Amino acid sequence: MLKEPSSNPLSELHKKTSSKWRRYPTDVLPMHVAEMDFDVAPQIRAEIIDRASHSDLGYLGPIPELGEAMKVFAASRWEWQLDPNLVSPVVDVGVAAVEIFRVLAKPGDSVLINSPVYTNFFTWIDEAKLNMLDVPLIKSNDNWTLDLAGIESAFKAGVKLYLICNPQNPVGRVHSKLELAAISNLAERYGVIVISDEIHAPLTYLDQTFTPYLSIPNSETAYVITSASKSWNIAGLKAAVIVSGSKAAATKISTMPPAVHWRTSIMGAFAMVTALTGAVDWLDETLLELDKNRKLLKTLLAELLPEVEYQIPESSYLAWLNLAAFGENNSWHDQLISQGKVAIVAGQDFGKQYKNYVRLNFATYPEVLIEGVNRMKLGLG
Repeated sequence: MLKEPSSNPLSELHKKTSSKWRRYPTDVLPMHVAEMDFDVAPQIRAEIIDRASHSDLGYLGPIPELGEAMKVFAASRWEWQLDPNLVSPVVDVGVAAVEIFRVLAKPGDSVLINSPVYTNFFTWIDEAKLNMLDVPLIKSNDNWTLDLAGIESAFKAGVKLYLICNPQNPVGRVHSKLELAAISNLAERYGVIVISDEIHAPLTYLDQTFTPYLSIPNSETAYVITSASKSWNIAGLKAAVIVSGSKAAATKISTMPPAVHWRTSIMGAFAMVTALTGAVDWLDETLLELDKNRKLLKTLLAELLPEVEYQIPESSYLAWLNLAAFGENNSWHDQLISQGKVAIVAGQDFGKQYKNYVRLNFATYPEVLIEGVNRMKLGLG
């Protein structure tokens, strides 16, 4: 069971030493970075304590347990029958993306993305010295969807790789099976390699269906990059995986530097095994709390800030808020910090055209969420 917060959860949270709680002055409420305020699953804490008590903290060697854990979780959660031999460890999804880029493309080749999208998609592409092409999501009827016609045009124009975010951070959209099947057919037709960042997938709510990209037909040339870091709140343990769509795809990236494996944390890799096999109940309980919070946020905004446009996300704990009703502002981030003492992520971090938006993290206790929205009201006033 999730532990009940103290009578003053903020005082306890401020004792944490992660970036979330140290980036800003202590009078600023941090609701920016994708990190949950809940206690880590007891099973994972026990794994960490046991490993430390046995001084088993060396370099990460062979870890067949990780592929098997992925296989069990994927079959149970999504009916995805993956081959555990196609799962390989990597320190985080960012390194996974960059190293795949370096093997499969050369400087100047084009990578397609769909904004608004996770800030580091831009930095990963820059790091690999590739050209970024953006086909933004289409906003229609308060929903965000993939622009399939635009994606096909980009594929025709010679895009080499397609880095897709599913579920989509920051809008919380779970791309449909039909959309992904269309992408797979287009990728096969035009020879584009798809890399699907599915780090938020386990946080898909019960009223939605998540479809792993590699469960779609004709996805043998593709890759999934993912981690337990977001869903089990263990980003600091530094471990993720690359799942190849076939043995041939795995062979294509086998020339990645050996350090891709060796830099992965032994603590993080085995914590991921524990998360996927022994802490699924904790994940489900956490999702119930997040489900309450995503709805509570809707209620709070309707009462305190009805001008803010907010669509309840289909996955994860990130709210994409449209502040356009408050007028033009090139730095809502700075204003909310200075006037409201609350930190969010600026919309333009997810694409330069989204300056009227902000992203807010609601993975916290209800008391803290209420405080955050009240501070937003002050900051927007």
